[in-house]
Amino acid sequence: MSWLSEKITELKDALQENLARGGAPSAGNIALGNRGEKAARRFLKCQGYDVVTRNFRASGAEIDIIALDGPTLVFIEVKTRSSFTAGRPEEAVDEDKQLHIRRAAEVFAARYRATNRPRRFDVVAISGDPDEGNIELLKDAF
Repeated sequence: MSWLSEKITELKDALQENLARGGAPSAGNIALGNRGEKAARRFLKCQGYDVVTRNFRASGAEIDIIALDGPTLVFIEVKTRSSFTAGRPEEAVDEDKQLHIRRAAEVFAARYRATNRPRRFDVVAISGDPDEGNIELLKDAF
């Protein structure tokens, strides 16, 4: 095998690995995420939040949960990880994700005439089984 053929094979393998990591979520991951969001809603209600809506989509982003914490409109991203192999759940809310959530939050506030209401961005990080795992609320996360 020539040097060029080896490099092409390495490149193909790297691309396939990247696609596998960042490709469409598996059915198992979707189910885990749905269970995590349900657990997060229960948890937030126990914390005194009043859930307004969930899975709001705008500006190419989805906001998992929108709730009121007293007078404050809170936009909440839920991240669930069954293990730390891919990192801690909250680490998945990178700057790009934050920007998309902020844009969608602006659309929500304008659409529902809530632009004068105080706003906050929280993250609910769930580690392990959503029904038994560790749930952490990171207020004013970004």
